Amino acid sequence: MFKRRQSPLMLFLLRVLAAAIGFLVVAALHVGVQASGFEPVIVGAILLGVLNGFVKPVLVLLTLPLQVLTLGLFTVVINALLFWLVFSGIIPGLAVTGFLAALVGSLLVGFISWGLSRLFGAL
Repeated sequence: MFKRRQSPLMLFLLRVLAAAIGFLVVAALHVGVQASGFEPVIVGAILLGVLNGFVKPVLVLLTLPLQVLTLGLFTVVINALLFWLVFSGIIPGLAVTGFLAALVGSLLVGFISWGLSRLFGAL
């Protein structure tokens, strides 16, 4: 009847784990994304979470006219840019071949991490 609420730290850790699993799955399935181990994937998932928490809202606000014109679909481009930033050489062991690969990779990671978060009960 009553759902027990999880702590914010546990929710963050579950989301990082879901994103890391999503990174590994995308690196295994998608040709344009490479990951060379679990440690860079965890660091990448944490960095992407921090960027999504602090940088993404600023980017959405700055691109508000494009957001309105595209009915919010420009958010997908922002997600791909942040994914590309994380995978483009900031963290050794993670690589992406180009923007299109980052776009497909970010969509796949988003769907996988969303599904795993729902499965874990994080949302």
